[in-house]
Amino acid sequence: MSTDAPPPATDRPIIAFFDVDNTLLRGASVFQLGKGAFRKGLITARDIARFSWHQFRFLAVGENGKHMSAARERALELIGGHKEAELRQLAEDIYEKDIAPKLWPETLEIAREHQRKGHEVWLISATPLLMGEVIAQRLGLTGALGTVVEQVDGIFTGRLIGTMLHGPEKAIAAARLVKEKGASLADCWAYSDSRNDIPLLSLVGNRTVVNPDVLLARHAKAEDWNVLQLNKSSIRDARRRVKKEARISRKGSKKGTI
Repeated sequence: MSTDAPPPATDRPIIAFFDVDNTLLRGASVFQLGKGAFRKGLITARDIARFSWHQFRFLAVGENGKHMSAARERALELIGGHKEAELRQLAEDIYEKDIAPKLWPETLEIAREHQRKGHEVWLISATPLLMGEVIAQRLGLTGALGTVVEQVDGIFTGRLIGTMLHGPEKAIAAARLVKEKGASLADCWAYSDSRNDIPLLSLVGNRTVVNPDVLLARHAKAEDWNVLQLNKSSIRDARRRVKKEARISRKGSKKGTI
């Protein structure tokens, strides 16, 4: 039997998890949320200056937990007191003006390759769930996992339900979804740029680090993980790997969010 034969298809769903910030999107989604909120007069010039500094540092040296946490906390505060419909419309506007132009088409094409295999493609991010849902819906992906903000009588309070979906919390949420779907972790995939997502990347049977930060690059080399740089040859290799190594799921890819 040829070693190049594709793996057998499965009747179980297969999930590919994609981090958003600096994996699917150039920069931080929370910064784009801040820009949109500033245009709507929801935050001050001082806030947007702070968001801009976090974005600059993120692009220059990668994610800093303390700085990004402060930016996300401010984003959660600005959500407080607003209706879901109002903020969903804001998220739609932010997607059109700020997020769509900054999507990495190369990473998105790999997500499409997973869809062609019948896989579910889920975004997984610390960004507020509502923003993640809008991105997933606009891209035709299966769904999104994100930080959940409390609502009372249809109004966001600005308080979290549970904890921010970051670091080990991503792995916990991903494992829960895999179990709910009846999928096998060994068949699932994950993509991320950040050392903070090592628990998520370690959870699944197939992982690729995308434009990794220094610590993740070092870890990936030690573990012999696949590394994707956003250039033509690296993209071709990543797509070829999904085509060759990923099992086809007869369940098919379905849209929808939870």
